[in-house]
Amino acid sequence: MLEGRALVKETDMSPKMQIHAMACASHALDLYDVSDCISVAAHIKKEFDSVYGNGWQCVVGSSFGCYFTHSSGTFIYFALETLNFLIFKGTSS
Repeated sequence: MLEGRALVKETDMSPKMQIHAMACASHALDLYDVSDCISVAAHIKKEFDSVYGNGWQCVVGSSFGCYFTHSSGTFIYFALETLNFLIFKGTSS
């Protein structure tokens, strides 16, 4: 598992949820090639939807920009291996 080597850049998630996010990302990298960012992101999104309810979004890649609104306590941005991971639950306002 690689989650111990992840670098959290920004988050407002609980520590327990952060650990889950990094473990889920590590597991996805075990299942899919590092170049298959779409499958990695889909795996993480499905896991978070299953555990924490629908509405999660996940972006995975080496270079991207974003601007979004999220529900409080549901945001993490971290680096693992050569990829950056953005996981958040959207909000309607």
